[in-house]
Amino acid sequence: MRKWLALVVLALAALPVFAQQAGTPAAAANPFFEEWTTPFGVPPFGQIKEAHYLPAFKEGIARERKEVDAIVGSSEAPTFANTLETLDQAGEFLNRVRIVFYGQLSAETNDTLQGIAKEVAPMLSALNDDINLNETLFARVKAVWEKRDALGLEPEQRRLVEETYKDFVRGGANLDAKGKERLRAINKELSLLGLKFGDNVLKETNAYRLVIESKEDLAGLPPGVVSAAADAAKGAKLEGKWAFGLQAPSIWPFLQYADNRELRRQILTAYATRADHGDSADNKAVLAKIAALRAEKAQLLGYKTWADFVLDENMAKVPAKVYGLLDQLWTPALGVAHKEATDIQAAIKAGGQEFKLEPWDWRYYSEKVKKARYDLDEEALRPYFKLANVLDGAFYVANRLYGITFTERFDIPKYHPDVRTFEVKDADGSHLGVFLCDYFPRPGKRGGAWSGGYRNQRFKDGKDIRPIVVNVGNFSRPTGDTPALLSLEEVETLFHELGHGLNALFSRVHYPGAARIPRDFVELPSQIMENWVLEPEVLKVYAKHWKTGETIPAELIAKVDRARKFNQGFATVEYLAASYLDMDWHTLSQPREESTTEFENASMAKIHMMPEIFVRYRSTYFNHIFGGGTGYSSGYYSYIWAEVLDADAFQAFKEKGIFDQATAKSFRTNVLERGRLGDAMEMYRRFRGHEPSVGPLLAKRGLTEAPIPGIQ
Repeated sequence: MRKWLALVVLALAALPVFAQQAGTPAAAANPFFEEWTTPFGVPPFGQIKEAHYLPAFKEGIARERKEVDAIVGSSEAPTFANTLETLDQAGEFLNRVRIVFYGQLSAETNDTLQGIAKEVAPMLSALNDDINLNETLFARVKAVWEKRDALGLEPEQRRLVEETYKDFVRGGANLDAKGKERLRAINKELSLLGLKFGDNVLKETNAYRLVIESKEDLAGLPPGVVSAAADAAKGAKLEGKWAFGLQAPSIWPFLQYADNRELRRQILTAYATRADHGDSADNKAVLAKIAALRAEKAQLLGYKTWADFVLDENMAKVPAKVYGLLDQLWTPALGVAHKEATDIQAAIKAGGQEFKLEPWDWRYYSEKVKKARYDLDEEALRPYFKLANVLDGAFYVANRLYGITFTERFDIPKYHPDVRTFEVKDADGSHLGVFLCDYFPRPGKRGGAWSGGYRNQRFKDGKDIRPIVVNVGNFSRPTGDTPALLSLEEVETLFHELGHGLNALFSRVHYPGAARIPRDFVELPSQIMENWVLEPEVLKVYAKHWKTGETIPAELIAKVDRARKFNQGFATVEYLAASYLDMDWHTLSQPREESTTEFENASMAKIHMMPEIFVRYRSTYFNHIFGGGTGYSSGYYSYIWAEVLDADAFQAFKEKGIFDQATAKSFRTNVLERGRLGDAMEMYRRFRGHEPSVGPLLAKRGLTEAPIPGIQ
């Protein structure tokens, strides 16, 4: 499996069970060497210990080498079956180990796991290179590729041949000996630097704590936020105090509601300067080296820049198309953001203050402007968004669209008490997969939200092996007697990640090597789910007051609807600025290490970034593009690219009914089941009947001043 890094990123690897091999020293009492008799073959998390990973990794690497050697040493002429198909099946044991390990490294890490990751990274990099750069193996693959037209292959088989051949070429198979040697060195160094970057970000995020001792400094904060801070302080043995951190459920409500401007400045400054203090956790040199090595690798492989190398696999294809979309959105977004800043500055003055608007003021005063303009306090929504109910609402949407059901099971292993486990069945009652969800922050979990898995769907020996999917988030925890109550943004995130989960659950793939989703297409299945969040029919199902059971009042939702375009200039500008920063780092044509601070400042100056808004991710903690295994380098733009698709796609549901069965079936068939097995734009056209239009996105975000063409 040469695409192991992508499999780690998406946590989508095939993991059938293996019987213990007698006589294998590493197999003693190690669950990875035994058949998993758990329900649905879910990993026996309680039995897997840290000491089991390294022996299992070493055994998995050895097994994959043997499997590849058997292909290389075959005396038979290369065929689809004995070369491409056999190669696609290689590495199953290793993937079984890898997917559990990297899932835990993201959701439940510690110093020991991070140490194992550092030890294993160069081993996996070497294995990957040994396969990609094996001349005999490539010759066999190439022989099948050259005669693919005459082999009578099924479409998915042909795609496997073409994608495998392309993987070898992109992996350096056509390089000379000197080039291959340099590529190996680059890959090894990149594998370690990415891990170091991510570890530094997590360390810096966990290290900061704003401790408040005076109740006066809590002024403006909602009771639930105060209660959560008291619980955090208690957990840190700071009884009688309140603690705030840099995790999303803590920092963003503080910035939105805390009256104390100096404390807002302190916590946002801490957030924005993570891994940028000139100490052992500083990431400036790390990321500069990553960017330089990526530029060198791209040029070694015949591409002008790293972005050219990455985008060749995406819908955008070339950097110019990405910059083209960003540029056309940037102008109207910046105009709206400047108007928003003027309104906020006026609110500051109306409150008797004369200071100039700063980034730590924006959320606080925009909340006041929104409340005055729309009579909307988002905290008034939270009591209606009980986490358990919201999850039921998301399941309801999936059921109404596709007929699937989620049944909670209590016999399925889980890796943490916070995890909930469900069996998913299709409309005909057949087993579709297993769904795990893990929604609360803790020190061992990286920030943000993501969808992954502990087994990907595939066919093996004629049997359809169904997936084990996990959704992970960092949502507001329960406090005292109050259940977990979500913000509207957290509700949207839960629906979003379930969309990724559905994409994995509906997969119908025979050859994992043929299944590729372009990075700028992969967010379509997730982002489109957000559109159902505030639909009245859906709200009636899940938006019920946690105490009274009362359905959320229609007038409150009307206020939300009226305010939906509020502050979209800010939201779009902070996001687009990060997308520009990503592209600028990865369109470097010279493989040299840049001065990180100067480079970032120049990038922001080039687009005339507003000083009142911080870029969503500064370089030193931009885990999406520099963290090991996150996979968004030259791809952070993909969220807005996919938003063009999802806004346009949802129009099909709005036109025919948000639960129209024919539309849902077409979306499932063309996007969710088969979207990874063909040209993404062609799949979209099959569903929608035409190319996507940017118009619905502009209208959705209130950026209609400058209409722009579609992205085809």
